[in-house]
Amino acid sequence: MYGTIARLQLKPGTEAELHRLNRELAPAVPGLVFEYAYRMDADPEVVFLVIGFTDKAAYLANAANSAQQARYDQFRVLLVSEPEWHDGEIPFAYPPRE
Repeated sequence: MYGTIARLQLKPGTEAELHRLNRELAPAVPGLVFEYAYRMDADPEVVFLVIGFTDKAAYLANAANSAQQARYDQFRVLLVSEPEWHDGEIPFAYPPRE
């Protein structure tokens, strides 16, 4: 698997909209395996997204897709600034995924 961890600084009061968009748009993302959101105790406006794809090719194809840019534009208006992206291979998961 391959994916990204993104640090998001939400505008106040936008978390519910972020989750609504994720529920609505995630099923249309080819190769998406999982997505988790973590709200930070120290600052509830900071959310880390952990996103996994079947493989790097699926991740890169999604990143290059114009439909993904349109989805991203909907998310971006909820954020104070650009996300911090940290991409990489997911060498293992528990429980294991086949």
